[in-house]
Amino acid sequence: MAITILVVNGPNLNMLGSRETDIYGHGTLDELMAGVVAHAESRGATVRHLQSNVEGDLVEAIQAAGDGSADGVVLNAGALTHYSIALRDAIAAVDVPVVETHLSNVYAREDFRHTSAVAAVCVGVITGFGATSYRLAVDALIDLLGD
Repeated sequence: MAITILVVNGPNLNMLGSRETDIYGHGTLDELMAGVVAHAESRGATVRHLQSNVEGDLVEAIQAAGDGSADGVVLNAGALTHYSIALRDAIAAVDVPVVETHLSNVYAREDFRHTSAVAAVCVGVITGFGATSYRLAVDALIDLLGD
């Protein structure tokens, strides 16, 4: 059975490549996702992905994963990570593993980024490895779901 992973990207990640390139680099979201898709396919998994600047869209995507549209979720909720109880509750409500993922090392940045509203209901957190963070999250889900 092939594993399907949903990659959910939150607010402002559509601006990758032009936004704070000293932190996030010059790669675009499309380039990032192409690499993630290729990596997952090399491991026999399928990736679907979405990006939204709207919190409710992210909640609905996680709920849909819980209804069977995906076996696991890689979530980069962007700034919503730090205060979205709605995302936290959506993750807690579904029986699908979610890996919180960040391009930058949030613990080496501003103090407000050190708190995650969603980490406690995720199976793990991967932060600070740029695009590799996403590949590590995909690998973690494949390994977890393959057991």
